[in-house]
Amino acid sequence: MSAPPVIFDRIVVRRHRDRAAPLVGRVEDVLRDCAERLLDRLDDTTRRFTLALDVGGRGVVAPLLRARGIVTVTCDLSPAMARLDGSGLAVAGDEEFLPFAPASFDLVVASLSLHWVNDLPGALIQLRRALRPDGLLLASLPALGTLAELRAALTDAEIGLAGGASPRVSPFPELRDCASLLQRAGFALPVADIEDLRLLYADPMDLARDLRAAGETNALALRDRGPTPASLLPRALAALPRAGERHAATLRFAVLTGWAPGPGQPKALRPGSAATSLASVLEDQPDRNRNLPARPA
Repeated sequence: MSAPPVIFDRIVVRRHRDRAAPLVGRVEDVLRDCAERLLDRLDDTTRRFTLALDVGGRGVVAPLLRARGIVTVTCDLSPAMARLDGSGLAVAGDEEFLPFAPASFDLVVASLSLHWVNDLPGALIQLRRALRPDGLLLASLPALGTLAELRAALTDAEIGLAGGASPRVSPFPELRDCASLLQRAGFALPVADIEDLRLLYADPMDLARDLRAAGETNALALRDRGPTPASLLPRALAALPRAGERHAATLRFAVLTGWAPGPGQPKALRPGSAATSLASVLEDQPDRNRNLPARPA
């Protein structure tokens, strides 16, 4: 098999997260809102979980899990971010090379933490292997539409200043791709849906400050390594769309749920194993369209 394409510079990703660790409190309310929306899915199951893995929760997810009575281990690419856990149950580890034995956890939570991974299918396979049979994965990652306003504003501003544009906002997957990734990674009963969070700023520069505080600045492998024009960011941010007196940006994230295969889960019937054919069922039904008017051409 060929190696996955290198989209992100993982050394830079870790450096950005190390630098953001002292600042992440600035965006704690947004991170908590996203994490709570993700963990709400736990209320939809009667399964009770005892040992969870928090992947890249930035000091927010683990306390929420422990408040539910779940023992939680944190793993983060950044040692500085891992230390934010504060419980002693934290390790610095790469999502692409997880340092855990198979069947270690009955719950894995990855809240907005997998979108800087080059081999996302491989990372999901490792997370599935880290789960016990019938264990649950809850994950969220930015989806297509996230920061669309900023992407367009940066492109327009850079074209106006330099006559061309370099990639400055990460590529994000479509929702249908997320469900396919879960299935490809071997998860049972995969589900993917969308959550939208609209961010409003009186000072548009606060969006840039928040992205830096969250460790979400540009780590694309093909990013422009030259100096950024000093006027680029202010010009782009000033062009963000307005909602009343404030500038708006959208965080659209896909919420993924999938189960590690287990013996008690419902499974699809084997093709051809049905006792009754669909054709025979339809033959026994009255013609429900008999009295309907003809559809216009």
